[in-house]
Amino acid sequence: MTPAEFLIEPLGYDFMVRALITCVITAVVCAVLSCWLVLIGWSLMGDAVSHAVLPGVVLAYIVGAPFAVGAVLFGFLAVALIGVVRSTSRVKEDAAIGIVFTTLFAFGLVLVSVTPSQTDLNHIIFGNLLGVSRSELLQVAILAAIVLVALVLRRRDFTLYAFDPVHAHALGLRPRILGAALLGLLALTAVLALQAVGVILVVAMLIIPGATAYLLTDRFGRMLLIAPMVSATCSVTGLYLSYHLDTAPGAMVVLVQGAVFTLVYLFAPHQGVIGKRVNAFRRRAALSDIPTRAG
Repeated sequence: MTPAEFLIEPLGYDFMVRALITCVITAVVCAVLSCWLVLIGWSLMGDAVSHAVLPGVVLAYIVGAPFAVGAVLFGFLAVALIGVVRSTSRVKEDAAIGIVFTTLFAFGLVLVSVTPSQTDLNHIIFGNLLGVSRSELLQVAILAAIVLVALVLRRRDFTLYAFDPVHAHALGLRPRILGAALLGLLALTAVLALQAVGVILVVAMLIIPGATAYLLTDRFGRMLLIAPMVSATCSVTGLYLSYHLDTAPGAMVVLVQGAVFTLVYLFAPHQGVIGKRVNAFRRRAALSDIPTRAG
Protein backbone atom coordinates (compact mmCIF):
# COMPACT_ATOMS: atom_id res chain seq x y z
CA MET A 1 0.00 0.00 0.00
CA THR A 2 1.36 3.38 -1.02
CA PRO A 3 1.33 6.34 1.39
CA ALA A 4 -1.38 7.98 -0.72
CA GLU A 5 -3.61 4.91 -0.48
CA PHE A 6 -2.94 4.73 3.26
CA LEU A 7 -4.28 8.27 3.68
CA ILE A 8 -7.08 8.30 1.11
CA GLU A 9 -8.70 4.88 1.55
CA PRO A 10 -10.38 5.59 4.94
CA LEU A 11 -11.85 8.83 3.58
CA GLY A 12 -13.97 6.82 1.16
CA TYR A 13 -16.29 5.86 4.01
CA ASP A 14 -18.71 8.38 5.49
CA PHE A 15 -18.41 6.87 8.97
CA MET A 16 -14.64 7.41 8.91
CA VAL A 17 -15.02 11.03 7.83
CA ARG A 18 -17.48 11.67 10.67
CA ALA A 19 -15.17 9.85 13.07
CA LEU A 20 -12.19 11.98 12.01
CA ILE A 21 -14.12 15.23 12.40
CA THR A 22 -15.50 14.18 15.78
CA CYS A 23 -12.11 13.03 16.95
CA VAL A 24 -10.35 16.26 15.96
CA ILE A 25 -13.03 18.46 17.55
CA THR A 26 -12.90 16.44 20.76
CA ALA A 27 -9.10 16.40 20.82
CA VAL A 28 -8.82 20.18 20.42
CA VAL A 29 -11.37 21.01 23.12
CA CYS A 30 -9.97 18.49 25.59
CA ALA A 31 -6.42 19.70 24.96
CA VAL A 32 -7.24 23.37 25.50
CA LEU A 33 -9.04 22.65 28.77
CA SER A 34 -6.30 20.25 29.86
CA CYS A 35 -3.82 23.13 30.02
CA TRP A 36 -5.73 24.64 32.94
CA LEU A 37 -6.41 21.26 34.55
CA VAL A 38 -2.69 20.46 34.61
CA LEU A 39 -1.73 23.84 36.06
CA ILE A 40 -4.41 23.77 38.77
CA GLY A 41 -3.79 20.11 39.59
CA TRP A 42 -7.27 18.88 38.73
CA SER A 43 -6.32 15.61 37.09
CA LEU A 44 -8.32 13.62 39.61
CA MET A 45 -11.27 15.98 39.17
CA GLY A 46 -11.28 15.23 35.45
CA ASP A 47 -11.30 11.53 36.24
CA ALA A 48 -14.17 12.03 38.67
CA VAL A 49 -16.41 13.97 36.30
CA SER A 50 -15.77 11.63 33.36
CA HIS A 51 -16.80 8.58 35.40
CA ALA A 52 -19.68 10.28 37.19
CA VAL A 53 -21.56 10.94 33.94
CA LEU A 54 -22.17 7.22 33.35
CA PRO A 55 -25.48 6.99 35.27
CA GLY A 56 -26.73 10.10 33.50
CA VAL A 57 -25.98 8.54 30.13
CA VAL A 58 -27.71 5.29 31.05
CA LEU A 59 -30.80 7.06 32.40
CA ALA A 60 -30.99 9.25 29.30
CA TYR A 61 -30.76 6.15 27.12
CA ILE A 62 -33.51 4.41 29.07
CA VAL A 63 -35.98 7.31 28.78
CA GLY A 64 -35.04 8.05 25.18
CA ALA A 65 -33.37 11.42 25.83
CA PRO A 66 -30.07 12.55 24.23
CA PHE A 67 -26.94 11.26 25.97
CA ALA A 68 -25.67 14.81 26.46
CA VAL A 69 -28.62 15.81 28.64
CA GLY A 70 -28.11 13.07 31.19
CA ALA A 71 -24.34 13.37 31.11
CA VAL A 72 -24.34 17.11 31.70
CA LEU A 73 -26.83 16.82 34.57
CA PHE A 74 -24.79 14.17 36.36
CA GLY A 75 -21.53 15.96 35.59
CA PHE A 76 -22.82 19.05 37.40
CA LEU A 77 -24.29 16.84 40.13
CA ALA A 78 -20.88 15.24 40.73
CA VAL A 79 -19.18 18.63 40.95
CA ALA A 80 -21.84 19.88 43.38
CA LEU A 81 -21.61 16.78 45.57
CA ILE A 82 -17.82 17.01 45.74
CA GLY A 83 -18.09 20.63 46.80
CA VAL A 84 -20.71 19.86 49.45
CA VAL A 85 -18.74 16.97 50.97
CA ARG A 86 -15.51 18.98 50.95
CA SER A 87 -16.99 22.14 52.51
CA THR A 88 -19.29 20.56 55.12
CA SER A 89 -17.05 17.85 56.56
CA ARG A 90 -13.48 17.08 57.54
CA VAL A 91 -13.06 14.95 54.44
CA LYS A 92 -10.34 16.32 52.15
CA GLU A 93 -10.84 17.07 48.48
CA ASP A 94 -9.13 13.98 47.09
CA ALA A 95 -11.20 11.72 49.34
CA ALA A 96 -14.41 13.56 48.43
CA ILE A 97 -13.63 13.15 44.74
CA GLY A 98 -12.95 9.43 45.17
CA ILE A 99 -16.14 8.85 47.12
CA VAL A 100 -18.40 10.72 44.71
CA PHE A 101 -17.07 9.44 41.41
CA THR A 102 -16.81 5.79 42.45
CA THR A 103 -20.32 5.85 43.92
CA LEU A 104 -21.86 7.45 40.82
CA PHE A 105 -19.89 5.17 38.51
CA ALA A 106 -21.08 2.12 40.44
CA PHE A 107 -24.63 3.47 40.24
CA GLY A 108 -24.26 3.64 36.48
CA LEU A 109 -23.01 0.06 36.31
CA VAL A 110 -25.98 -1.08 38.38
CA LEU A 111 -28.35 0.69 36.00
CA VAL A 112 -26.68 -1.02 33.07
CA SER A 113 -26.91 -4.41 34.74
CA VAL A 114 -30.68 -4.15 35.25
CA THR A 115 -31.29 -3.10 31.63
CA PRO A 116 -28.79 -5.29 29.72
CA SER A 117 -30.90 -5.64 26.60
CA GLN A 118 -31.40 -1.90 26.15
CA THR A 119 -27.98 -0.46 26.89
CA ASP A 120 -24.73 -1.21 25.08
CA LEU A 121 -22.17 -1.09 27.88
CA ASN A 122 -19.22 -1.22 25.51
CA HIS A 123 -20.33 1.91 23.65
CA ILE A 124 -20.87 3.85 26.85
CA ILE A 125 -17.61 2.87 28.50
CA PHE A 126 -15.30 2.59 25.49
CA GLY A 127 -16.96 5.01 23.08
CA ASN A 128 -18.51 4.53 19.67
CA LEU A 129 -16.34 6.71 17.48
CA LEU A 130 -17.02 4.79 14.27
CA GLY A 131 -20.78 4.92 14.88
CA VAL A 132 -21.15 8.69 15.23
CA SER A 133 -24.22 9.91 13.34
CA ARG A 134 -24.68 13.31 11.73
CA SER A 135 -26.93 14.47 14.57
CA GLU A 136 -24.36 13.37 17.15
CA LEU A 137 -21.61 15.14 15.22
CA LEU A 138 -23.68 18.32 15.25
CA GLN A 139 -24.21 17.91 18.99
CA VAL A 140 -20.45 17.53 19.53
CA ALA A 141 -19.74 20.60 17.40
CA ILE A 142 -22.23 22.76 19.32
CA LEU A 143 -20.92 21.72 22.73
CA ALA A 144 -17.34 22.20 21.56
CA ALA A 145 -18.12 25.72 20.34
CA ILE A 146 -19.69 26.60 23.70
CA VAL A 147 -16.67 25.35 25.65
CA LEU A 148 -14.07 26.98 23.38
CA VAL A 149 -15.84 30.33 23.30
CA ALA A 150 -16.11 30.36 27.09
CA LEU A 151 -12.44 29.44 27.51
CA VAL A 152 -11.26 32.06 25.02
CA LEU A 153 -13.40 34.87 26.42
CA ARG A 154 -12.33 34.21 30.02
CA ARG A 155 -8.85 32.84 29.40
CA ARG A 156 -7.06 35.61 31.32
CA ASP A 157 -9.31 35.20 34.36
CA PHE A 158 -8.96 31.41 34.29
CA THR A 159 -5.18 31.69 33.90
CA LEU A 160 -4.86 34.09 36.82
CA TYR A 161 -7.04 31.77 38.90
CA ALA A 162 -4.81 28.83 37.99
CA PHE A 163 -1.57 30.60 38.93
CA ASP A 164 -2.66 32.71 41.91
CA PRO A 165 -6.26 32.62 43.23
CA VAL A 166 -5.37 35.07 46.03
CA HIS A 167 -4.13 37.66 43.55
CA ALA A 168 -7.22 37.06 41.42
CA HIS A 169 -9.39 37.83 44.44
CA ALA A 170 -7.38 40.99 45.15
CA LEU A 171 -8.09 42.20 41.61
CA GLY A 172 -11.84 41.87 42.16
CA LEU A 173 -12.34 38.44 40.62
CA ARG A 174 -14.26 35.69 42.39
CA PRO A 175 -12.12 32.54 42.53
CA ARG A 176 -15.04 30.35 43.60
CA ILE A 177 -17.08 31.44 40.61
CA LEU A 178 -14.14 30.90 38.26
CA GLY A 179 -13.52 27.45 39.74
CA ALA A 180 -17.19 26.54 39.36
CA ALA A 181 -17.16 27.76 35.77
CA LEU A 182 -14.12 25.62 34.95
CA LEU A 183 -15.78 22.60 36.53
CA GLY A 184 -18.90 23.23 34.48
CA LEU A 185 -16.83 23.41 31.30
CA LEU A 186 -15.12 20.20 32.41
CA ALA A 187 -18.51 18.49 32.62
CA LEU A 188 -19.44 19.64 29.13
CA THR A 189 -16.08 18.52 27.76
CA ALA A 190 -16.51 15.10 29.35
CA VAL A 191 -19.74 14.75 27.37
CA LEU A 192 -17.82 15.57 24.18
CA ALA A 193 -15.10 13.01 24.81
CA LEU A 194 -17.63 10.42 25.94
CA GLN A 195 -18.85 10.03 22.37
CA ALA A 196 -15.32 9.59 21.05
CA VAL A 197 -13.45 7.45 23.57
CA GLY A 198 -15.98 6.55 26.25
CA VAL A 199 -16.05 7.01 30.00
CA ILE A 200 -12.85 5.16 30.82
CA LEU A 201 -10.52 7.01 28.44
CA VAL A 202 -11.94 10.53 28.79
CA VAL A 203 -9.49 11.42 31.53
CA ALA A 204 -6.55 10.59 29.25
CA MET A 205 -7.66 13.12 26.63
CA LEU A 206 -8.22 15.68 29.39
CA ILE A 207 -4.76 15.30 30.93
CA ILE A 208 -2.16 13.95 28.48
CA PRO A 209 -2.18 16.87 25.96
CA GLY A 210 -1.75 19.51 28.67
CA ALA A 211 0.95 17.49 30.42
CA THR A 212 2.80 17.02 27.13
CA ALA A 213 2.69 20.73 26.34
CA TYR A 214 3.78 21.56 29.90
CA LEU A 215 7.02 19.66 29.32
CA LEU A 216 7.68 21.48 26.05
CA THR A 217 7.28 25.11 27.10
CA ASP A 218 7.31 27.39 30.13
CA ARG A 219 4.80 29.85 28.63
CA PHE A 220 1.10 29.25 29.08
CA GLY A 221 0.21 30.96 25.79
CA ARG A 222 2.36 28.46 23.94
CA MET A 223 0.80 25.60 25.90
CA LEU A 224 -2.60 26.63 24.54
CA LEU A 225 -1.22 26.22 21.01
CA ILE A 226 0.98 23.15 21.46
CA ALA A 227 -1.55 21.03 23.35
CA PRO A 228 -4.36 21.08 20.74
CA MET A 229 -1.89 20.67 17.87
CA VAL A 230 -0.33 17.60 19.47
CA SER A 231 -3.71 16.19 20.52
CA ALA A 232 -5.31 16.63 17.09
CA THR A 233 -2.30 15.07 15.34
CA CYS A 234 -2.31 12.11 17.72
CA SER A 235 -6.05 11.64 17.26
CA VAL A 236 -5.86 11.53 13.49
CA THR A 237 -2.84 9.23 13.63
CA GLY A 238 -4.54 6.92 16.11
CA LEU A 239 -7.72 6.75 14.06
CA TYR A 240 -5.81 5.89 10.87
CA LEU A 241 -3.84 3.20 12.71
CA SER A 242 -7.02 1.74 14.17
CA TYR A 243 -8.54 1.54 10.69
CA HIS A 244 -5.56 -0.21 9.09
CA LEU A 245 -4.73 -2.42 12.10
CA ASP A 246 -8.38 -3.17 12.93
CA THR A 247 -8.13 -2.07 16.57
CA ALA A 248 -10.39 -0.08 18.92
CA PRO A 249 -10.26 3.54 17.68
CA GLY A 250 -10.65 5.31 21.03
CA ALA A 251 -8.02 3.18 22.72
CA MET A 252 -5.60 3.66 19.82
CA VAL A 253 -6.02 7.44 19.95
CA VAL A 254 -5.15 7.48 23.64
CA LEU A 255 -2.28 5.02 23.08
CA VAL A 256 -0.71 7.35 20.50
CA GLN A 257 -1.09 10.29 22.89
CA GLY A 258 0.59 8.25 25.62
CA ALA A 259 3.44 7.32 23.26
CA VAL A 260 4.02 10.95 22.32
CA PHE A 261 4.01 11.97 25.99
CA THR A 262 6.62 9.28 26.69
CA LEU A 263 8.87 10.62 23.94
CA VAL A 264 8.48 14.18 25.22
CA TYR A 265 9.07 13.03 28.80
CA LEU A 266 12.35 11.45 27.71
CA PHE A 267 13.66 13.82 25.04
CA ALA A 268 12.15 17.29 25.64
CA PRO A 269 15.03 19.80 25.34
CA HIS A 270 14.67 21.38 28.78
CA GLN A 271 12.31 19.15 30.81
CA GLY A 272 12.94 15.70 29.35
CA VAL A 273 14.80 13.16 31.48
CA ILE A 274 17.43 12.54 28.82
CA GLY A 275 17.26 16.10 27.49
CA LYS A 276 18.19 17.56 30.89
CA ARG A 277 21.16 15.23 31.17
CA VAL A 278 22.38 16.19 27.71
CA ASN A 279 22.11 19.89 28.57
CA ALA A 280 23.94 19.33 31.85
CA PHE A 281 26.71 17.48 30.02
CA ARG A 282 27.03 20.32 27.51
CA ARG A 283 27.25 22.90 30.30
CA ARG A 284 29.97 20.95 32.08
CA ALA A 285 31.85 20.55 28.82
CA ALA A 286 31.57 24.29 28.15
CA LEU A 287 32.84 25.15 31.64
CA SER A 288 35.76 22.76 31.33
CA ASP A 289 36.83 24.55 28.14
CA ILE A 290 37.04 27.98 29.81
CA PRO A 291 40.51 27.55 31.48
CA THR A 292 41.96 26.12 28.29
CA ARG A 293 40.72 29.02 26.22
CA ALA A 294 41.97 31.52 28.82
CA GLY A 295 45.40 29.93 28.79
